[in-house]
Amino acid sequence: MSKKEVYEQRTEELITPIVDREGFELVDVEYVKEGADWYLRAYIDKEGGITVNDCELVAREMNEILDREDYIEGSYIFEVSSPGLGRPLKKEKDYVRAMGKELEIRTYRMINHEKEFYGILKAYDDASVTVETEDGEELVFEKKDIALIRLAFDF
Repeated sequence: MSKKEVYEQRTEELITPIVDREGFELVDVEYVKEGADWYLRAYIDKEGGITVNDCELVAREMNEILDREDYIEGSYIFEVSSPGLGRPLKKEKDYVRAMGKELEIRTYRMINHEKEFYGILKAYDDASVTVETEDGEELVFEKKDIALIRLAFDF
């Protein structure tokens, strides 16, 4: 496992009891470099949406744990936030929640001269995703070919 994966997994293990106790859902944890800085981010959600106070509560408690455990080399910025509307589907529960809803899919390479697709999620497994387009056509995408998959939203 890479350092990034170790940091994310350990953070998930440590933050999950806090999130569970408060009745929130841990959507994702990421350790990413942006510019010159490293960021450790936890995304949380709950029915009706997450508030700034919810994020602050989790961040305050988790910061104490991060200071005590000290398992991340170097400096980083820790943030807790809402996943937002455009969050990608990553975990099994994301796909379950998206079943029957419209998705936006972007692929790494052109498929039938397109890289962006929209359709209703009909099926998924460990390797593929099936959507139905407006025309009633079923498209099957290999997950390895998908650069981005998320709920589509209309404004």
